[in-house]
Amino acid sequence: MKARFTYLGDMLFWILVAALTAALAVILLYPLLRGAKAADNIRAGEAAVYRDQLRELDRDLDGGLITPEEADYARAEIGRRLIAVSAEEPAETPKPARHHRFTEAFVLLVLPVLGLCLYLTTGRPDLPSQPLEARLENPGNDVAVLITKAERHLAEKPDDGKGWDVLAPIYFRTMRVNDAQVAYRNAIRLLGPSPVRLDGLAETLMAVSDGVVTEEARQVLEQSLTLQPDNPRARFYIALSMEQAGRPDEARQAFEALAKQSPSDAPWLPLVNQHIAMNGGAPAGANPVAPGAPGNPTQQDVAAAENMSAGDRQQMIRGMVESLDAKLSEDPNNFEGWVRLVRSYAVLNDKDRAAGALKRGLAAFPPPGEEGRQLLALARELGIATEGATQ
Repeated sequence: MKARFTYLGDMLFWILVAALTAALAVILLYPLLRGAKAADNIRAGEAAVYRDQLRELDRDLDGGLITPEEADYARAEIGRRLIAVSAEEPAETPKPARHHRFTEAFVLLVLPVLGLCLYLTTGRPDLPSQPLEARLENPGNDVAVLITKAERHLAEKPDDGKGWDVLAPIYFRTMRVNDAQVAYRNAIRLLGPSPVRLDGLAETLMAVSDGVVTEEARQVLEQSLTLQPDNPRARFYIALSMEQAGRPDEARQAFEALAKQSPSDAPWLPLVNQHIAMNGGAPAGANPVAPGAPGNPTQQDVAAAENMSAGDRQQMIRGMVESLDAKLSEDPNNFEGWVRLVRSYAVLNDKDRAAGALKRGLAAFPPPGEEGRQLLALARELGIATEGATQ
């Protein structure tokens, strides 16, 4: 009995597939089958309009609205159009009709055969059906199913803080930033603040604001530092907020303090050194920029800058940035130079020149390449508009 029901189920399935295929073929063929008839209807409609215009013309002439000369001129023009429409022979339609027959044969025969061959080569008819409930029980590595399972669980138990704690980073990795922000807030509310949760919330706030460390994000990061004073992620973002606010001296000091705290092999140290250099300081440890890179400050420049006032130092930095800009105009094939130029203009709070430098850098290193993608990521981090930069 069970085998009989299975056979009937398979038969009904293939009957349904055949019916759907036939319906799809009719939908695809309908515009082709009615093409000639539609053309005839259009010609008939145009002829009827012109005949109505002739009758309207006679009424206007009888009513004295137009002169006989105007009526004759209009009648001749309308008559010419009517003759032109009426003279169109449908004898030229056999060629399109023949073309339609080939198209009909392709739709009715070739497409189903191609679909069947594709299914036989890539499909798995031997696999049993697996409804959503079964997939939710064993999601494996399917992130979408994992998210669905967690969401269903939290819909039933919204006060499960551990569920929100697990779901928040998954949301963030899948670019669902607003959902990640809600999840982090719920996890903090239910489980209490922790450096990981607070840093995650701050990153969602920055992602929503296109990489800008907002005041709310800064407050969250400062709260994270009260729980873990040596938290490198929070310290980096706070230093970055000073840089974005146009306070290079404070930003440099914050980055230098982070560099001194960090191990020599810390993965974030090259980026920290880069920010130190961009804010007029000498990088700790190895210099992340090649010594011969255009516009790179010399040791004499750094020493001289230490004895300058804030205004003179700012003027010196601007002069070095303009020098780097000129050298990149002559030799644009310097990726590190473009990175430093875009960041330097952003630090100087000159967003227009930063956007211009970004556009020129992307012309030398287009976005499909790794360097171009890094330039776009840098622009988003600094809050530089990328619209039109790739044109």
